[in-house]
Amino acid sequence: MPQQACNTLFMQSQIKELTKQYLSQIIDIRRHLHQNPELSFEEHNTSAYIQKQLSKLNIPFKAGFVKTGIIGYLMGKNPDKRTIALRADMDALPINENSNCEFASKNEGVMHACGHDAHTAALLGAAMILNELKEQWEGTVLLLFQPAEEVFPGGAKLMMDEGCFDGHEPEMIIGQHVLPNMKSGHAGFKSGMYMASGDEVYITVKGKGGHAAMPHTLTDNVLIASHIIVALQQVVSRIVPAQIPTVLSFGKVIAEGATNIIPETVEIAGTLRTMNEEWRARIKEKIYEIATATARAMGADCEIDIKDGYPVVYNNEQVTNQAIAFSNEYLGKDRTELMDIRMTAEDFGYYSQKYPCTFYRFGVAQENGETGSLHTPQFNLNEDSLETAAGLLAYMAYNFMQAD
Repeated sequence: MPQQACNTLFMQSQIKELTKQYLSQIIDIRRHLHQNPELSFEEHNTSAYIQKQLSKLNIPFKAGFVKTGIIGYLMGKNPDKRTIALRADMDALPINENSNCEFASKNEGVMHACGHDAHTAALLGAAMILNELKEQWEGTVLLLFQPAEEVFPGGAKLMMDEGCFDGHEPEMIIGQHVLPNMKSGHAGFKSGMYMASGDEVYITVKGKGGHAAMPHTLTDNVLIASHIIVALQQVVSRIVPAQIPTVLSFGKVIAEGATNIIPETVEIAGTLRTMNEEWRARIKEKIYEIATATARAMGADCEIDIKDGYPVVYNNEQVTNQAIAFSNEYLGKDRTELMDIRMTAEDFGYYSQKYPCTFYRFGVAQENGETGSLHTPQFNLNEDSLETAAGLLAYMAYNFMQAD
């Protein structure tokens, strides 16, 4: 067997052995975080707990980015040779837990229903493993613990705005996320466009209200709002090229009239998702044009407010293809899956717009089928998946650090 193949197998064996050695600690960390969730921008106790774990490992760090964000500096031999970053988000959701697990949330109305507790525990686990092996790799691994993924404008953008990478610019950033419908022990990758941008669209139709039995004396703002919603469906069906995945959906209409009252204002709210940053900007222009023209043609005015959300998550082809190769080595080809695009959004997109990145999934499905869905009170991941999450992340980081 060639020497390189022998070295690869030896390192796989070492990392798998260390992962098993630390697994109970990783699970304990996850359970502590799960019991003590905190909302976006309020992760103070979570941050203090992570800092304590890093201190135990003698890993230097800086804290206080966007109040609670942390970057650990895990240094191997020759720390200046190269730098990569590994990211985990820390925040929980405003949900009352109903998972029946023995370590359920102690904080009423707050729950780790999106797996961020597992992301953080896995990153700390990877740090434990890489710290044990730091004499066998060169460079610096940034351990990026990020607040507020769940709330605009997102902790990723704000941390970068505060200069979190000043003096330690990463060559690449790796992130991972739980996936409830994927088997535990599996990982999934998608090269190129992966997750959509996510903008919020608010339209207020304004006109003359009045008695519903006298429509000729007023502007029927409810009808006008309906026409705007229908007209805007042309954006996806007739304006955006068919090969660009795009969604424009409206989920909220407020018309506070009555059976015989047409209100003076009607509010519409929706979401815009797309996989193309150029068309994202053009779609917003079309929303303004179509909504304004429709309202005016029917005798009313409208105000339009589009709040910029997260950008497209773009997985760098070279980095992602290499990550797939590493996963094939570590987990096996039968446990490494190729995935399709997702129209959900993630603030990891801010990193991917600036740095070569890969953002992948690891399976957390319970064998009994009672995993639940993300962002629901019943979500309860398979803790066996933490062995994959920590071990694969450490293996990929080690190999990226070794690359020529």
